[in-house]
Amino acid sequence: MNFLEDKNISGHLQIVKVLKSGTEEILLDDSNIIVSGMGAALSYLFAENPQGALIYNYQIGKFQIGLSGPPAGGVTSSIYELSGPLSSTAEYGLGSNLVLNNLSLVLDTTGGSLDTQVFAEIPHSKITRIGDTSVRYTLVLDEDACNNLTRNGNDAPINEVGLFVNNHLGGAGANKPKLVAYRTFSDIYKTSDFSLIFRWTINF
Repeated sequence: MNFLEDKNISGHLQIVKVLKSGTEEILLDDSNIIVSGMGAALSYLFAENPQGALIYNYQIGKFQIGLSGPPAGGVTSSIYELSGPLSSTAEYGLGSNLVLNNLSLVLDTTGGSLDTQVFAEIPHSKITRIGDTSVRYTLVLDEDACNNLTRNGNDAPINEVGLFVNNHLGGAGANKPKLVAYRTFSDIYKTSDFSLIFRWTINF
């Protein structure tokens, strides 16, 4: 984590509930945690690792939504995955505008990975430079996304979200995302009555 502190990397997340009428309600407006995956990704970028020559590999381009809230060991910089990421494209919403992919989650810099998980792509149009050192990522769960979720027969709220770099280890084959920023939030029972907008700003 010292690497991140030295670089003064920080993040801020705002979650907005948008009703069909257009009425907006801010549900969260607070800082997030930058995890050690950010340091790993930047280290590879600064070292110009020949396996990851494309700048795309180091860009934040994916996100996940989760149901289980804070990890069992607490929210620390060492976490590498969400506690309960949505497990299927159906949970994200077959009728939504989200672009989804099944990819392997990277655990560490040696390339160790978990079995495939579902990741949502962040459209290029939703990535905005807002200053010399700040980038905003706008994640949109539309009215058809993540609705009426259940776990073990019970209604399940969404309460965690993570940002991932695309493929910092480079190499051929499918991308292997790595968690770089994480945030838990109060339970939200998502329905088709509203959309959720996550405005996530990372300051480098």
